[in-house]
Amino acid sequence: MKPETSRFDARDIDPSLVRSLVADQFPAWAGLAVRAAEPQGHDNRTFRLGEHMAVRLPSHAGYVAQIAKEQTWLPRLAPQLPLPIPTPIAAGVPGCGYPWPWSVYRWLEGRAARKDRIRNLAQFARDVAGFLAALRRIDPVGGPPAGPHSFGRGGPLATYDGQTREAIAKLGDAIDGGAAAEVWDAALAAPATGAPVWFHGDIAVNNLLLDERGRLAAVIDFGCSGVGDPACDLVLAWTLLDGDDRAAFQAAVGLDPGAWARARGWALWKALIVCAAGRGRADGEGSLRVIEAVVAEHRSAA
Repeated sequence: MKPETSRFDARDIDPSLVRSLVADQFPAWAGLAVRAAEPQGHDNRTFRLGEHMAVRLPSHAGYVAQIAKEQTWLPRLAPQLPLPIPTPIAAGVPGCGYPWPWSVYRWLEGRAARKDRIRNLAQFARDVAGFLAALRRIDPVGGPPAGPHSFGRGGPLATYDGQTREAIAKLGDAIDGGAAAEVWDAALAAPATGAPVWFHGDIAVNNLLLDERGRLAAVIDFGCSGVGDPACDLVLAWTLLDGDDRAAFQAAVGLDPGAWARARGWALWKALIVCAAGRGRADGEGSLRVIEAVVAEHRSAA
């Protein structure tokens, strides 16, 4: 009998469940320790299995399509990239009350790229840009086009038009709504004109791992990856970088002004919905800074 997916609670994804799944489907690994990875993601839950493996499980039915995509494409992308990415070594199936497919990967060492851990921010920015350039150069033929599996990343910004304008209205005087709408309109008016390329879809600090020297060592979480417009991969310019470090990233990425206009739109959309949702003081303050930064850059580029 198949598990009732509508009744499954993501809070039940814990080390005990993972131990049961592994023992049932991969008994050779049953004796390995299981512990939750930190920080945890939202779309998937990750657990370390022994010293050299990781178990990754979708937290909701909406993320299940990402499993087959990663199993198929990550082994093809990995040899063509300058940094390690997750490598799937086994595919799990529903069981033990868990209703969806899941994966086992090789564990990648590293710490999330917090600003205070990065040794040289300008060099880090150039390294991220170099990784993205290598990803864009990979032959996209047959790759998954942007769509529901990527939650619209790599596709047209218009997908989030209603959500963005609703957030601007909801925030009222907390932001310069007119300026935010100006940035958004400019992003919508800059449609992608280049051929579709591979994009990561979620270039954020928790998905960029640092080595012990504070340098970029690996890139993880390709759940939102696909083939489409790479502008969504550029939001790090405002979420982490500023001043000369942002300029170093923009120069190294080398995409056209239209891509950067769309990138400002992606950064603005996420910052607005985080602020509008009231997700917490730290997230809210950070998102307000992103909104101010993209507005300022839009005005200087106009």
